Amino acid sequence: MQVYRPLPIDEEIKLNSKKIIVSKTDKNGNILYVNDYFCKVTGYEANEVIGAPHNIIRHPDMPKAIFYLMWRTIESGGNITAVVKNLSKSGKYYWVTTDFENHRDIRGEIDSYIAFRRPASRKIVNAIEELYQSLLDVEKKHGMEASLVYLQGYLDERHTNYNEFIEGIVKPKSLMEKLFSLMKKSFIHSNSNNYSSNTYRHAV
Repeated sequence: MQVYRPLPIDEEIKLNSKKIIVSKTDKNGNILYVNDYFCKVTGYEANEVIGAPHNIIRHPDMPKAIFYLMWRTIESGGNITAVVKNLSKSGKYYWVTTDFENHRDIRGEIDSYIAFRRPASRKIVNAIEELYQSLLDVEKKHGMEASLVYLQGYLDERHTNYNEFIEGIVKPKSLMEKLFSLMKKSFIHSNSNNYSSNTYRHAV
């Protein structure tokens, strides 16, 4: 499938804090489903992205090391919250805090993933942007593995891991965080039997 990749422009899309962006992908990273707000924010129609790799919305300002950690965690059945800068069809960007839910087949094996995204506050972006830029600089000069080593050193210095580091940034949980959790549970409950699933790999 041919993927359109826009040129980034330095213009931010303002997100509605009362709505969530939802997408579902198979184990190879191909999009199975997107909700209406995903389409509104990204500028893509659903039929443009179904079957496309999810990295269609990956912004070049994002270090690959973060996506590597994300996929390594969810492929092993774990949960992770990540702060991500995404790219819209217009080239504009938007910052989100992303949570994942694993979907399992009747044998209990993971067959797909659902990503739930909510707006990342300016405070969160300010806390993570400098680190991401450093990782990207290392990656461009020495490759992703060197970037991962740098990230591990950054986290070791603070006696933490990426999950705990992000949790420390996004907490304490506000009323909107609690609302997000309720919306996520509602979506999972109402759609648990509505989507066919295939099989998610690295979106880097």
